[in-house]
Amino acid sequence: MAILSRLKSAFRLLPRSSATYATYNTSPPKRYKHAPVFVPPDLYLRIFTAPDPTLSVVTILEQCFQEHRTLSYNVLVSIIKQLRLSKRYESALQVSFWMSEKGYYEPKSADFSTRLELIAKVKGIEEAESYFDSIPNHLRTGECYNTLLNCYVRVRDVDKAERIMMQMRHLGFARSTFARNCVLKLYYRTQNYDKAEEFLLEMKRERIYFDCYTFSAMINLCGAKSDVEGIDKLLARLEDDPSYSRHADWGVYAIAANWYGKLGIHDKAFNALKKSEVRLNYRYWKTAIPNLMTQYARIGKKEEAMRLWDIYKMDGKLLNIDYAAVIDSVLRLGGIELAKSIFEEWESRYQYFSNFFIQNKMIRAYARNGNMEAAEAIFNRTIMKGGKPSLFTWSELLSGYIQQNNLSKAVQSLKEAVSLCEVGYRWMPLPESLAAIFQYLKGNGDMEGAEDLIRLLSSKNLISIDVHNKLMSWMMDVESNEHAIDVLGGDSHKQTGEISEPEEDRSNPDFSLSHQ
Repeated sequence: MAILSRLKSAFRLLPRSSATYATYNTSPPKRYKHAPVFVPPDLYLRIFTAPDPTLSVVTILEQCFQEHRTLSYNVLVSIIKQLRLSKRYESALQVSFWMSEKGYYEPKSADFSTRLELIAKVKGIEEAESYFDSIPNHLRTGECYNTLLNCYVRVRDVDKAERIMMQMRHLGFARSTFARNCVLKLYYRTQNYDKAEEFLLEMKRERIYFDCYTFSAMINLCGAKSDVEGIDKLLARLEDDPSYSRHADWGVYAIAANWYGKLGIHDKAFNALKKSEVRLNYRYWKTAIPNLMTQYARIGKKEEAMRLWDIYKMDGKLLNIDYAAVIDSVLRLGGIELAKSIFEEWESRYQYFSNFFIQNKMIRAYARNGNMEAAEAIFNRTIMKGGKPSLFTWSELLSGYIQQNNLSKAVQSLKEAVSLCEVGYRWMPLPESLAAIFQYLKGNGDMEGAEDLIRLLSSKNLISIDVHNKLMSWMMDVESNEHAIDVLGGDSHKQTGEISEPEEDRSNPDFSLSHQ
C-alpha cells in the first residue's frame, strides 16, 4: 500500500485534463485486481534472486521433487512466464519440456504457442517451423499461427509471413487485430511502405478492429515518409472521434513525438510529449518515464527530463536495477548527457562496488562514441572502489581502443576478455579487431606476444585448430604479404564481437508496435 500511495502522489505531479483523467486514471488495470498465482518464496529465491550458476532451473525443480514438494501446473506456468520476462528463454524452454516429461497436463493450445515462441528464440526459426508442424491439428489454433507469424516478423521474413497469413485467411484466423498488426510492423521494419498502406486499406474494407498498435503503425508510416500532415491528421482523428479516442494511449503520442523530434518540429514534439504524460497509467510507468525523459532531452528540454526523473524516484527507494533500466533506456535513445547525470547520481551513493554491472552501460556508450577518456575514468574509479571488470567491460574497451587505433591497449583488453571467457560462451571478438591486433603484433615483431595470444584463443575454443596453425605459420613468415583478416577467414563466420543482449526494448520509440 505504501508503494501505491507513493505512485498516486507521483501521478498527481503529471499533467492532467479532467476528460482524459476519467479514462486514464491511476487505478491499476483490471487484470491486476485478480489474485495472481505466486511462486513459493523460497523457490522464487532459488530460481530468480540468487540462483546457483551451476544448477539449471530444471535441477532446482527436481530437487523440489526429492523434497516431496508439490508443484502445481499454474505455479510452473508462472515460473515460465517470469523466466520469459527475465529474458531467460532457454531456462523457460527447459521448464516447458520438463512439464511435458512429468506428465503435468494435457497440453493446451496456449502451451504449444508459448513453447513455439521459446523454440524460435532459443533454437532458431527452422526449429520453430518443425515444431509447429508437429502440433496436433486440433490444437494448432489461431494462437499458434499468430505466434509463428510473429516469429517471422522478428526475423523479418516477408515471404514466409505473407504465406502464413494466407493460410490463416483460409482457416479463418486472419481477422485478429494482433495478426494484422504483426504484418504492418513487418512491412514498416522492412520499408515496404506501399504494401503497408495497401494492407491498411484492406483492414478498413474488412472492418478489422484498429487499436493503439494499429495507430502506432500508421504514425510510423507517416513519419518514415516525412508526412507531418499525416501525423497531424491521425492525432486529430484520435482526439475527435470517440470510437478511436480510447486508443490514444501514452505510447501513440510518444511515437508521434519521436517523429516530430526527428523531423525538427520541436514545438509539436513537446506538445505530443505533454499529451503522452496525460495518458500514463500504472502498467507502463517504469517503461514510459525513461522514454519521455530522453525525448524531452533530445528537443532541448532537459528541465522537463529531470522533472520526470524526480517523479520516477518517488517510487520508493530506487534499486540498482531501477537505475540500470533508466540509464539503459536513455542510452538506447541517444541521451548520453542525461544518462551521465543519472549515472553520477547513482555512483555517488556507493563507497564500494563488487562489479561493473551499471558502469558497463556507460563504458559502452563512451567507447562507441570514441570518448575513451571518459570510459577509462569510470573504469579507474570503479577499480579503486573494489569493482571487478567483467568480460563485457573488456570487450567494450577493446572495441573503443580498436576504433581509436590504440592497439597496445587493445591487445591488453583482448587478453583480459579472453581470460574471463568461459569455454562455450557465446562471445567472439570481431574478426577485424583480431586482424588489427595480429597485424600490430607482427609489425612490431612481437612473436612471443602473438604466440601467447593464439594459445589463449585456442584454449577457449575461440579459434579452430586450423586457424591456430595458420596464424602461427603466418607470424613466422616475415616475407608474407597476406593480411591477417584472410588468415582468420576460416573462423570469421563464428565471430560476432557481441555479448548477447535482450533483442527488444520497450524504451524504443517503436515499442508499442513491437509488444502486443
